[in-house]
Amino acid sequence: MKKQLYIYVGLIILFVAYNFFKPIKNDRLDAIINILFASVLFLYIAYIAYLVLRNMGKKDK
Repeated sequence: MKKQLYIYVGLIILFVAYNFFKPIKNDRLDAIINILFASVLFLYIAYIAYLVLRNMGKKDK
């Protein structure tokens, strides 16, 4: 489980660093990249929640 949390923290650090430095000057492309990056972050947190729920189900049996 720690591996997934380390990956998530790394993704958050990359997201914050990208938004801090703003390497792309085109506003439309920057918005698209931000939306895609945020979507990946939300999908990954959903994956972590799925793993937690699956592990909880296995402990009950």
